[in-house]
Amino acid sequence: MTRITADVTFLRGYNQARVMALGRTGRTFERSTVVEATGLTPQAVSKVIARLTGDGLIRPAGVRRAGIGKPAVVYELVPDSRYAIGAHVARRTLRLVLVDLAGAVRHSAVSPLPGDFTPEQLLDALASGVGAMTTSGDVGGRLTGVGIGMIGPLDHANGLVRGAHGLRHWHDVPLRELAEKHLDLPVHLDKDVTAGITAEAWRHGATFGDAALIMIESGIGGGFWLGGTAHRGAHTNAGEFGHTVVDLDGPRCVCGRHGCLEIVHHHAADAGDIARAARVVAVGVVNLLQTLDLAHVVLAGADLLRHPQTYLTAVTEAVRADARRADWLTTTVTLSGLGADAIAAGAAMQVLDQHFGVPELAPI
Repeated sequence: MTRITADVTFLRGYNQARVMALGRTGRTFERSTVVEATGLTPQAVSKVIARLTGDGLIRPAGVRRAGIGKPAVVYELVPDSRYAIGAHVARRTLRLVLVDLAGAVRHSAVSPLPGDFTPEQLLDALASGVGAMTTSGDVGGRLTGVGIGMIGPLDHANGLVRGAHGLRHWHDVPLRELAEKHLDLPVHLDKDVTAGITAEAWRHGATFGDAALIMIESGIGGGFWLGGTAHRGAHTNAGEFGHTVVDLDGPRCVCGRHGCLEIVHHHAADAGDIARAARVVAVGVVNLLQTLDLAHVVLAGADLLRHPQTYLTAVTEAVRADARRADWLTTTVTLSGLGADAIAAGAAMQVLDQHFGVPELAPI
């Protein structure tokens, strides 16, 4: 593909993605709304709307009469025109969600995984769960693909699980390729926390800013949204927040180091001292804010959700106490609005982004 063709293809997809984003964030929109929000010409907007209408992704939803001149056609997103399934692979469970084009979770199901499960066991569980979700209605015919949020370390670029912490059978496993063959569907593989922060960005929209999602369950990780996109790092393995050291003489962690935030937290939680466990996380969050200067921190994860207020209070108080200039250095701390579905929903939204979000520029 030549650069000229690539540029034209990118711009067409980019403009469509901007209109789709408006459709997700507003109940209805019209051509003038898109022109004002994007800066595109009315002619360009008309072409984009025509393409999206032809593909069944948006539809007319009436007209608006301003009193003078021709009435304006009002459009809306068609949420059930496309779906994606998201999977959250934890050390103990597999959670699947069905997400529509607007990012709403239509169905959620969780099933146990065997202890120290193998790739084959996970693939069988995925196939069974995806099959159950696609049997009702016409979901199968409108299914865009499957997203998997997986335990790291993980090589997102090559679709490889490099050595999932605490799982013996997951060393350099080509999960994306295996899942595509097993499911006969397009598959997007990413770290669980990166999927989770994607979901939060979808829900908050353009006002989200630089942010982190801190997930606490059988492991602890951090997903980052920086400069308007998910941050994966040079080797696509960013997010090992739980394996930053907070105690030089601390206990040995599953990663092989001593005193990692994850193991120090888990020791406190296992001893029943949830207040101390929450304070350990709070220390890590403050360290993170000192490094990255984030506007928003979202707390999520099954273990955290057993004691949500304890963690929220500990992190909020630590952030306020260490913000020497509260009039300037402000950070909002919240719980995820998606609850236990945050990771799986984000994995599904990543699939929808691949098809209906901002495209990558084709290489020269």
